[in-house]
Amino acid sequence: MDILVLEGDGIGPEITSATMRVLEAVGKTFALELKFTRLPIGLSALKASGTTFPPRTLQAAREADGTILGPVSHNDYPPAAEGGVNPSGALRRGLDLYANIRPARTRPGFPPPCRKPLDLVIVRENTEGFYSDRSMFVGPGEFMPTPDIALSVRKITRSGSTRIVEAAFALARRTGRSKITAVHKANVLRVSDGLFLECARQVAAKFPEFEYEEKIVDAVAALLVRDASQFDVIVTTNMFGDILSDQASELSGSLGLAASLNVGEGHALAQAQHGSAPDIAGRDIANPSSLIGSAAMLLDWLAQRHRAPRFGEAAAAIERALNETVASPESRTRDMGGRLGTGAFTEAVIARLAQ
Repeated sequence: MDILVLEGDGIGPEITSATMRVLEAVGKTFALELKFTRLPIGLSALKASGTTFPPRTLQAAREADGTILGPVSHNDYPPAAEGGVNPSGALRRGLDLYANIRPARTRPGFPPPCRKPLDLVIVRENTEGFYSDRSMFVGPGEFMPTPDIALSVRKITRSGSTRIVEAAFALARRTGRSKITAVHKANVLRVSDGLFLECARQVAAKFPEFEYEEKIVDAVAALLVRDASQFDVIVTTNMFGDILSDQASELSGSLGLAASLNVGEGHALAQAQHGSAPDIAGRDIANPSSLIGSAAMLLDWLAQRHRAPRFGEAAAAIERALNETVASPESRTRDMGGRLGTGAFTEAVIARLAQ
């Protein structure tokens, strides 16, 4: 399997290196024959070639079996016209990665801030919505007709809504889950979220064996705090999914543990759920769990796509090693109340893989 590796900015190179070490270790154990190709993106690419997303990168991602993307500091990039392209958005559009799968679950031995254990998955639409780099054919989706007026366009399509809800039900069937919650704001966004709900109901009618419900996003944000255990699979539009998944991951223990996989019909991109944290870059204190877990999700996707069970076994082994490492206070990183740095935590995960 050919895996494209894009390190990104800030702590990206550190946690990407940690993830590669874990993948190399599990690759030997399960005979995965992984081949890694590294290409520069972000600020290093901008300095070297005048753009944060060199044109060859997208083609390389199309040709690869999967891609691993480190966090990027896109808020520090210049305007797109000056080479500041957000690699994450460009890959999601260019590969049509319409589904962002974000699990949130409590881990054994690691007390979460929430009152009850939770185990849910948020299926987030990834290619439209309020995000200004994904709502227009030409130009950004935000603009100022006068110096005192700023407008933002929200794009919701029938095809985009239908396929993301279908992806949520397919995930529930594949993973043995039983309940789908469609999250919306149709009481205010009556037209756009009305269309989303219309599509969700049409899809739900094809899956009568699943429990289906609809909830307003405000209520879900509150209910996640009160009792997130009532949710199983949440499907929603781009911005709502982005916000709720960060909330759910932090409630489950730490955003540093939050894995994420961007999926399309023929491509998948593993990406940490958190940002690039430039304030701690280069200090060996970043928690690499999120990207390691995301890489495990990529292995599981490869197992399904290529009917290769050993990739699924490798993914499960990584998850077990992460659980065991996090469960021990002595082997946690600082953000989880431990003392280990990035490198030492990675060694602890690899040691448990060996066991």
